Amino acid sequence: MRKYRTSYFWLFCALLFFSVGVGQIETVAQTGSPGPWADSCGLNDPAGQTIVEDPFEIIYPDGQYPINLPAVSLLGAPNILPNPYGEGQHWGELPDDRQWGSTAGITTGPDNTIWVIDRCGARGAGGTLCLESDLDPILQFDTEGKLLKSFGRGMIVSPHKITVDPLGNVWIADNGVAPGRGHQVLKFNPSGELVMTLGVAGVAGTGPDHFDAPTEVAIAGNGDIYVADGHSGGSGATGNARIMKFDAAGNLITSWGRKGMGPGEFDEIHTIELDSRGWLFVGDRQNNRIQVFDADGRFVDQWFQFGRPSGIHIDKNDMMYVADSESRDARTNIGRPLMDRRYNLGARRGIRIGSTHDGIVRHFIPDPCPYPYPGISSMAEGLAVDSDGHVYGAEWLGTVRKYIKRPQ
Repeated sequence: MRKYRTSYFWLFCALLFFSVGVGQIETVAQTGSPGPWADSCGLNDPAGQTIVEDPFEIIYPDGQYPINLPAVSLLGAPNILPNPYGEGQHWGELPDDRQWGSTAGITTGPDNTIWVIDRCGARGAGGTLCLESDLDPILQFDTEGKLLKSFGRGMIVSPHKITVDPLGNVWIADNGVAPGRGHQVLKFNPSGELVMTLGVAGVAGTGPDHFDAPTEVAIAGNGDIYVADGHSGGSGATGNARIMKFDAAGNLITSWGRKGMGPGEFDEIHTIELDSRGWLFVGDRQNNRIQVFDADGRFVDQWFQFGRPSGIHIDKNDMMYVADSESRDARTNIGRPLMDRRYNLGARRGIRIGSTHDGIVRHFIPDPCPYPYPGISSMAEGLAVDSDGHVYGAEWLGTVRKYIKRPQ
């Protein structure tokens, strides 16, 4: 049965070549600091036990399988679109032989530098991944991947996402939990000095002064602060499911949302971003959609065509980049037991790109990992885009990849 590996590999390469077109492709060097799971496609579980020894080992009769994903998912996410980017390459040189742990947070600063959070070399999310680490979880790089600055050791339990405002202040959503630590939003000035905290340290709650595993921050042009709250209890009845809006001084203005599937209801808000109009785009991940609100929280629309959103980046031209790192279903191509419960049936993982003004998905960077996908995340969970249009993806499996945009 090993013969299938070779044939499927070359078929994949051929399809990829014709889908991206011909022409010179700019690439970056194979450098970076990938962790040990970075290129595993998630085929090992967190305990290191193999889930699928050989994803290309077909044991069904010829002509029946593998199952092919459709051109468009059941909820309308396109799986086949032009890809104007080269193959993703490991990026971000860490010092002292340090390797990337899990990350989901990356953003572009006003000076075109790239800021990333790292969970201190550990694999996972939430919990106490950085609690006793001597590593800095906040890192600033130039676009070539050279480390410029790092800070935050001993101050963050488990960073989830990172935001840099127009003044260069760095905002961290800490969804970790420990006695007297976590469940907070932290603001650092550009020098790395902690200048503001929101939420009660170490205490989850539903009141106006508490968060329950906040996931990301968005800063409006007037300084207003939007916080996605929270990550706990995804797809269950527990945990917060709301947006909280504060003024620049940290005073609560309003909040909206609750558990549910209707407009203005959420189930695990994983990511938020603002466009140039001040509209808020909310990655309602467990509901496989993006919800759109005006600056005051009035519902505008809901979009399923960008897939299952783990991360959103909106550039200065209001082009929206959405990371789908978790779409999967209960099918397998190999006759083995069900791999996971159903999440966004028929959607290919990858990065979908389209305008916030019309919601049309125009480009797609597909996840190179083979379908059927494992039950954990692969490819990017967080996204940044530099001034040249190159895309950076922060991955739960422990790396950052850079996707070079081809000349037009």
